Amino acid sequence: MPLTLAVIGEENIIKRIGGSADVRAHLQNLGFVCGAVVTVVSSMGGNLIVNVKNARIAISKEMAQKIYI
Repeated sequence: MPLTLAVIGEENIIKRIGGSADVRAHLQNLGFVCGAVVTVVSSMGGNLIVNVKNARIAISKEMAQKIYI
């Protein structure tokens, strides 16, 4: 399921990153790699604030839909 459907505060494992090669490379540079633990901190208007690899990152709803947990 996409990251946008994750329960706030629950740890999830990234299974797959979708999108174009450029989008995948950008997300990997931010720390979104297969096998990483990601936790949704908050959601506002579909946009997410997440913890991944001990960093707090804000991502858009469109980017979050490309991250599968």
